Amino acid sequence: MLTEFGKIFIFIILAIIFVIITLFINKLIRPNRPTVEKQKVYECGENPEGSPWVKFNIRFYVVALIFLIFDVEVVLLFPWALVYKDFGVFGFVAGIIFLLVLGLGMAYEWRKGDLEWARPTPKPPKLDELLKKES
Repeated sequence: MLTEFGKIFIFIILAIIFVIITLFINKLIRPNRPTVEKQKVYECGENPEGSPWVKFNIRFYVVALIFLIFDVEVVLLFPWALVYKDFGVFGFVAGIIFLLVLGLGMAYEWRKGDLEWARPTPKPPKLDELLKKES
């Protein structure tokens, strides 16, 4: 008789075999007629311009991460809003603490300037400050 782990092991083995067989059959029956046009990089129907290895602003990455973090947290609020009454005061307090942490995170990001697309340029020091540093 198989244990639960044995059943899971058999399931994993069958999944791996299924993937290997599917990839093998795909390689056998697909048309393979490479041309120069098919080997080109595809950019939404436009001809590619320049190298694909271009530097881009890290702000795209930062904004995407902030969006994901707050998006997931907001998604967690919907189930809490539906069932917090079932948990009484404890459920309500847990949700409020969660919202406070969420608000603190948003305030931190706002204060840090990560929510602004173009950061303000730092102001040059005044002449008085420069003279104080020299003496």
